[in-house]
Amino acid sequence: MDKSPLELTVEEEAGDEVIRGYFTCTQCSERYPIEDRIPNFLPPEMRKAAT
Repeated sequence: MDKSPLELTVEEEAGDEVIRGYFTCTQCSERYPIEDRIPNFLPPEMRKAAT
């Protein structure tokens, strides 16, 4: 993560909570998923190793 601003894309929400979606870095276009209301800001290589 390069500390650039992030844009939020919501795929599913309940009230004011994001259930599923992702943040996209405005500088490098890396996506950080949100699953079951939990954002995952691990670096991409760590996310792949965890699955």
